Amino acid sequence: MGNYQFFDFNPPSMDMAEEVMSGLTSDPKRLSPKYFYDAQGSALFEEITELAEYYLTRTEMALFDRILPQVSESLGSNTCLIEYGSGSSRKIRKLLEVISPKAYVPVDISKEHLVANARELHGDFPRLHVYPVCADITQSVALPAETADLKKVAFFPGSSIGNFDPQGAVDFLTNVHRTVGIGGDMLIGVDRKKATQIIETAYNDKQGVTAAFNLNALAHINSKLEADFELEHFSHTARYNEALGCIQMFLRSEKEQTVNLLSEQVKFTTGEELHTENSYKYHSEEFVELAGLASFRVVAEWSDERQWFSLFLLEAI
Repeated sequence: MGNYQFFDFNPPSMDMAEEVMSGLTSDPKRLSPKYFYDAQGSALFEEITELAEYYLTRTEMALFDRILPQVSESLGSNTCLIEYGSGSSRKIRKLLEVISPKAYVPVDISKEHLVANARELHGDFPRLHVYPVCADITQSVALPAETADLKKVAFFPGSSIGNFDPQGAVDFLTNVHRTVGIGGDMLIGVDRKKATQIIETAYNDKQGVTAAFNLNALAHINSKLEADFELEHFSHTARYNEALGCIQMFLRSEKEQTVNLLSEQVKFTTGEELHTENSYKYHSEEFVELAGLASFRVVAEWSDERQWFSLFLLEAI
């Protein structure tokens, strides 16, 4: 029977308060996309991945079906699989079934969601050592000592790398490099640049699930920091910034209003936008360059027939 042990490295709530206030008092106002992901936000994101407009997940899943035997052969058997941002277990189950690592370390900031997924996987893969780590993936992550003698393989699916700007992506990959060590690997999903209409439609679904997901960041802050955002007075908008090569999400204030947060007051003007997320898209050669700046070399790249999405296998050098 594989071991199960939970490791809580979650940053204290004051860190969240300082970061949120820093963003809300900047010009323009901004929030980190990590605040989407409490239990409700994680559930809403799973709904998004099922939407017809949201091509990313089903395209990536189809690629997994095609390429995982090759990935498994390349990685070998004595591995520790580290998933950054533990989301739906669908993707990780495919990897666990084909790659058969010795240990699995999901890393996520949403403790409830993380523990629920990790416990379920431990039950379904009884020989697998499962060590969930509650931590901020944007920082360096310490791994459980129990994984010390295993080859490290990082997994970052869903084009989540696009949430960072290019320099932030390099910084994140550099942190991953430190974690996996020279000779370690990384399997990462990257959304490719394509027609603006295709991208914008994926982030503006007719059902309003993405809008609810965006607004949930405010609900999360209300819950954690005793703020009084009135969600009905904010609306979701997402548009592609061609110059930056990214889709940008905002929450638009529908009226002049003041929000109380801890002992501070934050004023919004009518029409003012709170920037909540970027999702950068990359041509293949652009991402290869980014990876190189973090001392990763590309072992392999796989893309769908439309060249909408790519999976890269990287090696830390």
